[in-house]
Amino acid sequence: MGVRLGRNPGSVTARLLVARCGDGVYALGLVLIASVYIGLAAADGRWVVIAFETNIAAIFVLVAAAAVTESPWLLVVGLAGHGLKDLWQHRTPFVANTRWWPPLCLVVDWVAATIIAVEIVAGVQFHA
Repeated sequence: MGVRLGRNPGSVTARLLVARCGDGVYALGLVLIASVYIGLAAADGRWVVIAFETNIAAIFVLVAAAAVTESPWLLVVGLAGHGLKDLWQHRTPFVANTRWWPPLCLVVDWVAATIIAVEIVAGVQFHA
């Protein structure tokens, strides 16, 4: 979608969004997606689960921060990695009562990673 909007000459706003803050918006998305598991862990109530999920979310925050200043490919790696974490979560219900969430999140993560990869290959400039 970003590629299509960014290449539309009449869509100056969309081009500015993708070119000026695209990596920041996508990085924020990665952080928000990862932070959902902290809430699910809190709902689970076990301290070991809360600590584990908080540490995993912190790793994704670091990846997202690095992607803003370094390479947008880190967003692709981060989202794909989070998808793998979702796959693990689905196969081993580490966090209680989340059977429905990981498959949904896995699809969202991998679709977003694919879209960002296509945008990068198409030449969309993420860093201003």
